[in-house]
Amino acid sequence: MTSGPGEIDPNSPPYPPPSPALPPPASGGGLRRGAGEGREGVCERWGGAPFSAAQVTFDRSELGRIFGLYERKVAEGEWRDYAIDFLKDRAVFSIFRRSCEIPIYRIEKNPPLALRQGIYSVISATGLIVRRGHELDRVLRAIDRSFRLVPR
Repeated sequence: MTSGPGEIDPNSPPYPPPSPALPPPASGGGLRRGAGEGREGVCERWGGAPFSAAQVTFDRSELGRIFGLYERKVAEGEWRDYAIDFLKDRAVFSIFRRSCEIPIYRIEKNPPLALRQGIYSVISATGLIVRRGHELDRVLRAIDRSFRLVPR
């Protein structure tokens, strides 16, 4: 019996056929890196297919510094929300004044620029690079301008 468009054939299975079995892991099991640099290499478990876990992230100390500044600005009432994006070529910490707006600042970690202008940058809402450098603390100082009264 054939079925027309939109009709279900009662003799067909309710799910698609299973995919072919994956190859067994190589001796020693697990994933091993090839003669590459960083996270690139060859995955022996999945038949020698090349892999790269190309995702840039902030480490714990960097996030500690960024969240230190963030919580101070939240306490002052300037900032209210944030977002973290780990992309293929960079990591981005976006800061919002309100959650429905575009970010007022983006703190980016871009490793390809490590030997040039610096791995860290602060970018304003208009796309202007406020500061770029090799040290996160110095870059964050650009948006951590605390105005203090100076006695006469």
